[in-house]
Amino acid sequence: MINLLLNVTRKSERFVFLKFLILGAGPCGLGAAYHLNKLGHADWQVFERNGHVGGLSASFKDTKGFTWDIGGHVLFSHYDSFDKAVAEALGDQYFEHQRESWIRILQRWVPYPFQNNVRYLPDEALHECVIGLRELSGPSGGLTNFKEWMDAIFGYGIVKYFMEPYNSKVWGVPLESMSKEWIAERVSVIDLARIERNIAEERDDLGWGPNNVFRFPKYGGTGAIYEGIAQPLCEKIHLQHEMMDIDLDQKMVTFSNGRVERYDVLINTSPLDLLVSKCQKIPESVSGAARNLVHNSGLIAGFGFKGKRDDSRCWMYFPENNAPFYRVTNFHNYSRFNVPGGEVDRYFSLMCETTYSSHKPQDKAKIIDSSLQGLLSSNIVNKENVDYIASRYLIDVPYSYPVPTLGRDQALAIIQPYLESKFIFSRGRFGAWKYEVGNMDHSFMQGVEVVDRLLNGTGECTLNGVAG
Repeated sequence: MINLLLNVTRKSERFVFLKFLILGAGPCGLGAAYHLNKLGHADWQVFERNGHVGGLSASFKDTKGFTWDIGGHVLFSHYDSFDKAVAEALGDQYFEHQRESWIRILQRWVPYPFQNNVRYLPDEALHECVIGLRELSGPSGGLTNFKEWMDAIFGYGIVKYFMEPYNSKVWGVPLESMSKEWIAERVSVIDLARIERNIAEERDDLGWGPNNVFRFPKYGGTGAIYEGIAQPLCEKIHLQHEMMDIDLDQKMVTFSNGRVERYDVLINTSPLDLLVSKCQKIPESVSGAARNLVHNSGLIAGFGFKGKRDDSRCWMYFPENNAPFYRVTNFHNYSRFNVPGGEVDRYFSLMCETTYSSHKPQDKAKIIDSSLQGLLSSNIVNKENVDYIASRYLIDVPYSYPVPTLGRDQALAIIQPYLESKFIFSRGRFGAWKYEVGNMDHSFMQGVEVVDRLLNGTGECTLNGVAG
């Protein structure tokens, strides 16, 4: 079946007759639409369940004039194609920043990455971290999960103070249940000689990571990128269309408003487990595999304050249990227009991110109050600031991160080939369910590359973990 599809859709006059239906107008769905449009393919449509584009990269302005993202997005890229699309969307309307991120721990600030800057710790904690590193025997071939990998790579001190508590707050699942295969460029690994040199020379080590320089739109938050990409395509993007049912045999999608659409190829960017649950006559092996996929959820608590905040940090990590959140962003530092009138001398904004899951429940009704108390306990704000809160804003994110569990790849190996045999190609952060290629640029390029695969027979480098 797939070979037949690929033969039909190679560059020829016949490919123009294929009808593409895309579920979701987030980065991946818009990437597919953008590329189909660039290739001159006319028969495609995008259907989005929400009343806006952008998916998890959308932005919102509250009634007080503060702009909020769905989490702390920053714009950096591995791909020229994504850079070009962003340039078309934003032009020169963006700011460029040097990343400055810190960890709040033991009542002090430690520069990110933690493991390279342990010299900031109190003597006892510093000693534990260094001794733990010196006692490492090196990773063995028998490491089976993320927790074992952390212990083998970082030693008991760094794991105790940062890696285990922080990752537990982020993921909201037992770390022993997670694979170690997702890590790649996400975690700075250890160079003991470098760490000891940093300690001896009292040197900061700040430049690690792919996002040490990032861009951010001047106006409209991260969502402005995708609104800009979508604008020339808007006639074929249909908002407020929630997918309710998929007839795999007839290749028909039914939406909550009663609309029914036929497709030749379906590109799905909605959560993979939800997609499977909506498919008629799905084999139990596939639905069972989908039930084994694990995700966490998130609460984004935004606080807009009257007053000026002199703090050059971009974002801050919080491994300790004196605050519910794992990260706080000085969102006014990303763009002054994230506050009313762009008046950063009169306003500032803080965005707090907290994970919840079945293993890590959170009281949504109390998250604003507990986040504010966490800001106070961490000395991010003081009681005087609290008297000048201009805005409180909450975003509930039911699907936040696809968790790379030990059983994930086995589940995907069952689900994805079956769907592709039915001409459904599921891509993007939750469509592909691969956290390690779930950044905005990765997701956009998954949309681009699946179109190229179907129309030109090329490979999907991003989905398969090949650097762009």
